[in-house]
Amino acid sequence: MKSDVSIIIPNYNGEKYIANCLDSLKDQSFDDLGKSEIIVVDDCSTDGSISIIKKFKDVKLIQNLVNAGFARSVNQGIRASSGQYCLLLNNDVVVDRDFVKNLYGHIHGNSRVFSVSSKMIRFYERNKLDDAGDFYNILGWAYKRGDGKNQDAFNKSTSIFSTCAGAGIYRRSVLNEIGLFDEAFFAYMEDVDLSYRALIFGYENHYEPKAFCYHIGSATTADGEKYSPFKVNISARNNIYVAYKNMPLVQLILNSPFLVLGFLVKYLLFIKRGYGNDYKKGMLEGLKTLGRIQKVPVQPKNIGHYFKIEGYLIVNLFRFFANKLIG
Repeated sequence: MKSDVSIIIPNYNGEKYIANCLDSLKDQSFDDLGKSEIIVVDDCSTDGSISIIKKFKDVKLIQNLVNAGFARSVNQGIRASSGQYCLLLNNDVVVDRDFVKNLYGHIHGNSRVFSVSSKMIRFYERNKLDDAGDFYNILGWAYKRGDGKNQDAFNKSTSIFSTCAGAGIYRRSVLNEIGLFDEAFFAYMEDVDLSYRALIFGYENHYEPKAFCYHIGSATTADGEKYSPFKVNISARNNIYVAYKNMPLVQLILNSPFLVLGFLVKYLLFIKRGYGNDYKKGMLEGLKTLGRIQKVPVQPKNIGHYFKIEGYLIVNLFRFFANKLIG
C-alpha cells in the first residue's frame, strides 16, 4: 500500500540521537489524516545505532555495506519509499506532534511547490532559531535565514531559495523529473543544489513556520560544533560544484567576479578561524574534480527561469546582510 508521506532518516553513528528522533515521530497528528512510513538508512554505523533502531518495529531499516555519504543514503531511502512526498529528517532532530501534518498540508495544497522547509530551533537553546529556510547569493554563499535569532521571529510562510534537507519535505513527481540528490556532493550543499535545480525547472521552494522541530546540528560530521576540518573542506568543494553545475556558461562568466570575491572573503574568514588550509584544499579539489559533475542541461523552456534566478542571487545578497541585522 502506498504512503502519503515517506519519512527518510539517514543515520551514521547516531546512537545518542536516533531514539529521540524516532520517538518524536510516534503519535503524529498526521496519522489521523493519511498514511506514513519511516525508513532509516544506516551508513555503516560502528556504534549501537542498529540495535536501537531495530527496537522500533514500524521502522524499515536499510543497512549499507559501504559508507557513501548523506546524499546516497537519502537517495536509497527515496528509491525504497512509496510516498508521494518524501520527508527528510536528520537523526539529531526532534519534531513537534503536528510537524508532518503541517509540512504535508503546505506542499499538498500547491502543485508548483517542490519542497517545504520547516522552522528549525536549536535543540540546546530553544529560544533561538537554527534555520528558517536557506538562501544562496551571487557571492556563492549559502546561508541559513534566521540562524541565532529569536525563535519567535520568522512566523510567516514565504518563498525561499532552498529547503534544508535536515527537516524538509519534497514532491516525488518533481524528483522524478529533475533527478535526486547529486551523490558526488557526499554531504553538505546537496540540498541547495537540488532546490536550485527545481528553480531552474520553474518550481518553488517554501518555508512553513507551523512545522517546527529542534535540531542539534552537525552531530554526525562535526560532533555538534559549527565547524570541523571535514565540514569546511567538503563545503568549500561543494560550493564550487553548485555554481558550476547550475549556472550556464554565460551566467557563470557574468557572475565569476562576484563568485571569486565571495570565495576569497570566505577563505580569509576561515584563515582567521583556523581552517584556512581546509578551505583552500576543498576549493582546489572542487576545481580539479569538476569533470565528475554533470551540468544541468539548458532547455529553451527554462531560459526565463535563469533570469529570475539571477535576480534572486542579487536580492539574496542584500537579504544576507539584512539577516545579520535583524534582532
